[in-house]
Amino acid sequence: MASYSVRMTDTPSPSLALDDQLCFALYAASRAVTARYRPLLDGLGITYPQYLVLMLLWEEDGQTVGQLGARLALDSGTLSPLLKRLTAAGLVTRHRRADDERSVSIQLTEVGRSLKQPACAVNEDMIGALGLDKTEFGELKSQLRLITKRVATPRDTTTAPEPAA
Repeated sequence: MASYSVRMTDTPSPSLALDDQLCFALYAASRAVTARYRPLLDGLGITYPQYLVLMLLWEEDGQTVGQLGARLALDSGTLSPLLKRLTAAGLVTRHRRADDERSVSIQLTEVGRSLKQPACAVNEDMIGALGLDKTEFGELKSQLRLITKRVATPRDTTTAPEPAA
């Protein structure tokens, strides 16, 4: 019971003021970061979601649609049109896997591979724009991943906390 009351005093008070909302701070930051990427990626002829797919393929070429979707937290209804546009742009090819006809493998073309080096300049620009040192950069990524994990994990609603005395 004591740990519950201590925990409650350490959490923010509920508020409907916009400036008090973590969700709005995350939303505004996400929009600002994505807007910063836009002109840099326009120079490469790709969108931000396409950039994310290409980064995964630069890490490991030949991933399946399912693997890409899992890493990007995208369903096939969102990912398939994105992959079709990358294919039409000549950046990737799609092939049914010989070992599993239900699975589609995505592979970079030479043009897709050639964007890797220029993409490093995009990444360098974004790191500079943030103005964080290595430690701050790592801590921020860790905090954002923790937020994602916590809000993506269903809460146990079967046991209600004990009321404070």
